[in-house]
Amino acid sequence: MSSHLQAAALLLFLSTTAAIAQTATANDPAIRTIADANKNLTGTPPHGTEWSPDGKLLTYIASEDDTTGKSGDIVQIDASTGHASVLATAEQLSKLTSADVNEKDADHRARYGMSAYIWAADSKHLLLDNGGRLWLYDIAAGNGTLIVDTHEGSGDDPKFSPDAKSVSYLHNHNLYVHPVAATGKETALTHDTADTLLNGEVDWVYLEELDVRSNYFWSPDSKSIAYLQMDEARVPQYPITDWIPTHPTIDNQRYPQPGDPNPTVRVGIVPTKGGKTKFISVPFSPNNDYIPRFGWVDANTVYIEVLTRDQQHLNLYFADARTGKTRLVYTGTDTKYLDFSTDLNILPHGRFVIMSWRDGHSHLYLYSFNEHHPLDADATLTRQLTSGDFEVESIDSIDEKSDTVFYSSNETSPLEDNLWSIKLDGTSKEQLTVGRGTHGTRTSPDGTHFTDYYSDATTPPVISLCTVGKTCTPYWKSKPAVKASGVTSAIVSVIAADGKTKLYGRLTLPTSASPTSVSVPLILNPYNGPTPESSIRNSWSSSQGFNELLAQHGFAVLDVDTRGSGGRGRDFQQAAYRNFGPVQFSDQMAALDQILIQYPQLDPKRIGWWGWSWGGTFTLYAMTHTDRIRAGVAVAPVTDWRNYDSIYTERYLGIPAAKPDANDVYTLDSPITNAAKLNGRLLIAQGTGDDNVHMANTIQFIQPLIDAGIPYDLQLFPRKTHSIAGPTARDELFNRILWHFETYLKP
Repeated sequence: MSSHLQAAALLLFLSTTAAIAQTATANDPAIRTIADANKNLTGTPPHGTEWSPDGKLLTYIASEDDTTGKSGDIVQIDASTGHASVLATAEQLSKLTSADVNEKDADHRARYGMSAYIWAADSKHLLLDNGGRLWLYDIAAGNGTLIVDTHEGSGDDPKFSPDAKSVSYLHNHNLYVHPVAATGKETALTHDTADTLLNGEVDWVYLEELDVRSNYFWSPDSKSIAYLQMDEARVPQYPITDWIPTHPTIDNQRYPQPGDPNPTVRVGIVPTKGGKTKFISVPFSPNNDYIPRFGWVDANTVYIEVLTRDQQHLNLYFADARTGKTRLVYTGTDTKYLDFSTDLNILPHGRFVIMSWRDGHSHLYLYSFNEHHPLDADATLTRQLTSGDFEVESIDSIDEKSDTVFYSSNETSPLEDNLWSIKLDGTSKEQLTVGRGTHGTRTSPDGTHFTDYYSDATTPPVISLCTVGKTCTPYWKSKPAVKASGVTSAIVSVIAADGKTKLYGRLTLPTSASPTSVSVPLILNPYNGPTPESSIRNSWSSSQGFNELLAQHGFAVLDVDTRGSGGRGRDFQQAAYRNFGPVQFSDQMAALDQILIQYPQLDPKRIGWWGWSWGGTFTLYAMTHTDRIRAGVAVAPVTDWRNYDSIYTERYLGIPAAKPDANDVYTLDSPITNAAKLNGRLLIAQGTGDDNVHMANTIQFIQPLIDAGIPYDLQLFPRKTHSIAGPTARDELFNRILWHFETYLKP
């Protein structure tokens, strides 16, 4: 038989076997299937969790597994009693609008955590956003009134004014205000007609790489709005093509690549009744520097953060909203790059809290400034609030009445996190959550309650309502987890290639393999790109379902966090600075060798590798730098770092040279440079509608494979974005990955 016929016969055999196995195990939840790998076997938790502004009610949108309400209901819990009830039913909400959210908008909302409802400051009304149709929902009356249709899908960014009398939103790249009364008339605050001018709107690169979720903010007195104007005229476009229609369509996305002009930005102040915008002038390099954060200090003063293009300098300015006068009040610097991951937290009485990893770890710092005349002097450091060999992961909230900061950190273990509190005077530090594992929390505005989304490696999620310093009561529990049969999984530790740094990983094994026989193929599945937290956590992982499926098919799976990953401090992450691949690869090979010694049943001659996004890039890097990988799968990989966006790539690799040579870091660290040296059998999977890692990466990588006569496999998903979302596409993808490893690692 030819190799093609053999492959076809094997595919038919595997498909038939899979169908038989699917039927045979349909009633055995201990046997994992592809469908299991793409759904949450322990139930879908509620989403859209919010606190009412007065802190009295916790609300969320029920899932199909909720016991209090039906899927789509908005559920409320009385924080003082714990009593749960339905605030608004899905049926009530569906009567308000029949607007459909298209797949692109739905993906956008899910990817960036956009809420379907917003609390009014009076804690008596909700603003509902369904596909751009904004409804004022009266909680007491149980009915809604249509305010306006923004026609913007996922991009309208609606907000209540602080006095709850108006609603603001975006439409056609402009900013509007509408009275809460539906009979009122909207006011356009900006009037630009150019598609390249975004007023208050967040562009793709700021949204993705600077974690910006909004680019306009109401003043505390509801009289003005500060907004960011982005001019994208010089930003190059990338054509995202939809080939499904008879006449294909093109969506031209503004996407700055390394060295390209960035959007040029400036902050403007506009009266909410309408009028001329006053733009604030700060030292800034147009089409280079960033304004990642801005907002209000008080009703007359705004703050503006300027991050230089090399991301080594962060300058904080205070500006008088009436005169435009500015003052530089704080500067942060780093010789490599700043860990820019948090907002500035402005507090009463002339204070703010900011995060910095200046001492080697991300910690909290309290600064003071002149409360009555913010521009009169520089801000001064009052104290460092946290310190030690751990990371503050995020500020949960700050209770202004008690001067208490609530924050998440991995102080107990780099594999875990907890909610902590500390007073602004540096005293009364307290761990508020208990239990070994991970805790995702949201503190109430009054600082008396919090939610705790808890899990560990063997305990599926439980969500509780907690009272600070007292008890926690679960309000949602996962379904009982059925342990996968014939599988073991454990967190392991190894030593990095430097011979001293401890690394953590997770190894999933089939238990049927004898430790005395070399029989089990091993698949590496690391991510290894820089992230705010480590990938290896003592937490319940939905991705573990596919690892268990692979183990039940006779494969072992290893995932190790190497240097260059996040969650372990500045030096650990910056080890990969301008060395984006070699450090992670050397650590991964060191980990592989140690695991092969510790587990002799693993076959060193049958090694696979797969990953998604950065993990897909790393798969290609590995397969072009060693002959030890027999089969690999790269999903949505960056193949040439010159193809990726400017903010992310330049942070780690610097600004590319105008005339790169063979020793240029972009050349050395891009998998495409060594594509012709590919070892093992490769499968690349890509969504044609991917607006994050463009399909050009895949097309460019397969060309040198064709030139070199190297066979490869390609799986495209029409219209799908970076997440390749949806059960049909996901099942196809994971079936294809399984088939690839069965085909090329099993013989």
